[in-house]
Amino acid sequence: MTQEDVRINQYRNFHWRAKYKSKVYSAEEALKTVKSGDNVIVQPGCAAPLELIRALVNRKDELFNVNIYHILIVGDLPYVKQGMENHFTHKAFFIGNNTRHAVNEGRAQFIPIRLSEVTLLFKNGIISPDVALINISPPDEHGFCSFGIDVGNIKTPAEKAKIIIAQINDQMPRTLGDSFIHISKLDYIVEHSEPLMELPQVDPNATKEMLEIYDRIGLYIADLIEDGSTLQMGIGAIPDSVMKRLHNKKDLGIHTEMFSDGIIELVESGVINGEKKTLHPGKIIAGFVLGTKRLYDFLDNNPIVEFHPQEYVNDPFVIAKNNKMVAINSAIEIDLTGQVCSDSIGTRFYSGIGGQIDFIRGAAHSEGGKPIIALPSTTKDLKNSRIVPTLRQGAGVVTTRGDVHYVVTEYGVANLFGKSIQERAKALINIAHPKFRGELTEFAKLNYKI
Repeated sequence: MTQEDVRINQYRNFHWRAKYKSKVYSAEEALKTVKSGDNVIVQPGCAAPLELIRALVNRKDELFNVNIYHILIVGDLPYVKQGMENHFTHKAFFIGNNTRHAVNEGRAQFIPIRLSEVTLLFKNGIISPDVALINISPPDEHGFCSFGIDVGNIKTPAEKAKIIIAQINDQMPRTLGDSFIHISKLDYIVEHSEPLMELPQVDPNATKEMLEIYDRIGLYIADLIEDGSTLQMGIGAIPDSVMKRLHNKKDLGIHTEMFSDGIIELVESGVINGEKKTLHPGKIIAGFVLGTKRLYDFLDNNPIVEFHPQEYVNDPFVIAKNNKMVAINSAIEIDLTGQVCSDSIGTRFYSGIGGQIDFIRGAAHSEGGKPIIALPSTTKDLKNSRIVPTLRQGAGVVTTRGDVHYVVTEYGVANLFGKSIQERAKALINIAHPKFRGELTEFAKLNYKI
């Protein structure tokens, strides 16, 4: 580097640092820019900018009809509580435990949409965000901040917002990939150090019987995974059970909308190395993570992991470029023809479409790919079958019968691809809980002439 190069870099460094200082405000001052009727996009998941959210809600008496957009956020959400509905309307792209009652009671709203298309709503101007609330790492020597543990659902919408308010948080890891924003793009900076929300893997409510069921499902799915496969798996008991069964596999890769702590051990043991990936070889590709501080520390400046916007990660055409792509998704119930409901219980909205369709279709078009729907055969109380004659009235079909390939329960694997209705019904009855097989068979005989 020449002396001239050094001088230019020093100037640039001084220039952005001066800009940074001029943008620093308290949270209370920064959030005064939000006006009644504004559309506000919030960084979701475990990355939520909690200090900014608190400051926004503290202004509730001054604000009316503010629309707040995001997918699931972990933790308390004060703007969906009773009494807030005239001030804030949360519009959810995916429903969590903390918003479910508000959505079903009409105090919040649900927007059914594939995860690959959420960010396109903002990119294409269908929703115009007035303000983006983000939680990002401190700037590096060049003035770039990382969106950290949730890039996929916020980078594109934030870039389209008229005003960006950033919580600069030294506890946000600096993640790599297409994950950065320069401080010149920020309108207000709030310096606030705060631990990120965490979502541990272990389900504290899981009974011994349910854990055994999840383990058997994990075993069946692991048997479907070949060496050199690329995996999509989220968070929950079934993905966790699968990962525990993968230690004898070789050269696995990851291309997934999100992941959790479970992959760390597989990376450290060399099972996940991405060497056989046909897209981004050697890299773990994701949009966001939900996990614990152990995972966040693992991600910090880790070049093996790349975060990208969700419209890229979840694009079925991109997913399909990974050979041997294995997509593992769950369901609330599946009928005897193969229709999958995973976002509602009858007319009661429960979660969302998420990335299920993106990855089911991407894996279906991957060379050697395997789209998998996995679910326990019964509800947790063992009183109801989750393989049903027909979906409940009002239930949403997230994955159509024409998209379904593999279905897995603790009783085995049914491959429905290319099968007739009669063949599908028989295959699904074979992996239903034994105490429900009789009534399922009677329905299939009457309606599908098996």
